[in-house]
Amino acid sequence: MQEAAAELGYTASPAASRLATGRTMTVAIVVPVLAKWFFGKTIGAATQELRNTGYDVLLYELATPGQRERFFGSPRLHGRSDGVIVIALQPGKKELESLASQGQAVALLGAEGPGIGSVSVDNVGAGRDAVRHLLNLGHERVAFIGIRDEEGSNLGGVPPRQRLIGYRKALVEAGLAREGVLEQFDENSVGGGAAAMSRLLVAARAPTAAFVASDEMAFGALMVLRRAGLDVPRDFSVLGFDNHELCEVLGLTTMDHDVAGQGQDAARLLLDTMNGGQPRSLGRPARLVIRESTAPPRVLRKNSTAQPDLPATF
Repeated sequence: MQEAAAELGYTASPAASRLATGRTMTVAIVVPVLAKWFFGKTIGAATQELRNTGYDVLLYELATPGQRERFFGSPRLHGRSDGVIVIALQPGKKELESLASQGQAVALLGAEGPGIGSVSVDNVGAGRDAVRHLLNLGHERVAFIGIRDEEGSNLGGVPPRQRLIGYRKALVEAGLAREGVLEQFDENSVGGGAAAMSRLLVAARAPTAAFVASDEMAFGALMVLRRAGLDVPRDFSVLGFDNHELCEVLGLTTMDHDVAGQGQDAARLLLDTMNGGQPRSLGRPARLVIRESTAPPRVLRKNSTAQPDLPATF
């Protein structure tokens, strides 16, 4: 039979196969924004995993509250996909019920839900380890540059707040008091990181190091420091989060939480659920990747009361 089909050039119709199995052989991936490195990396890894098993992929970007409300408030996926991977959106109970009512298996990345497969990172532990590295180098004034939750934005959420908790835990463990001026928040972008670092540099007592909640913001922080004439890391240490592919180029020390691996895990969890498996929750650690942007601090200037050295006269 197969030989005859090959001789006739026959191929099975995907549409007919889908009618026979009751499956669309399509998975939806929902993200808050497409034009960010983290989301592109997770989408790419998840898509490759799904395509290897014969699934097509639909992408949905929910960048505004209105888009999110319309997506979850209507049967957008019914009959179009068999399952959905929701990345970094922290869906609520009603939103998850909406997906279930449309016959969708669900996997979450960067969030957790009861009875739902999920992939998450120990962001508290990662934040604590990042700051411990700076403290162990000898820094005592360590700042935190975090992602600000803009009104109506889906780009903040639980993981960045957990990194802040980890930062604070490390300070408490080291017996250091928390200083509000050393915690600066802005949008998750190069410009946001630059603005936050600029504010830190005009503090009455500037820090000597900063833990930054995303590499993109860290790139902006590095830019401001270098434009100010400060040497990184002799004058100031910077530690990011994500292990963006540009970190190697810029020599940025960062926390690597295997972004591509998270996408693969989310796809595998969803496939297991669609094939009748029990939903599982996977936790991922983050590891410190040391590059050239962190080092022990040095005294930038002598005692402020000391007289400057005068040139010799003859």
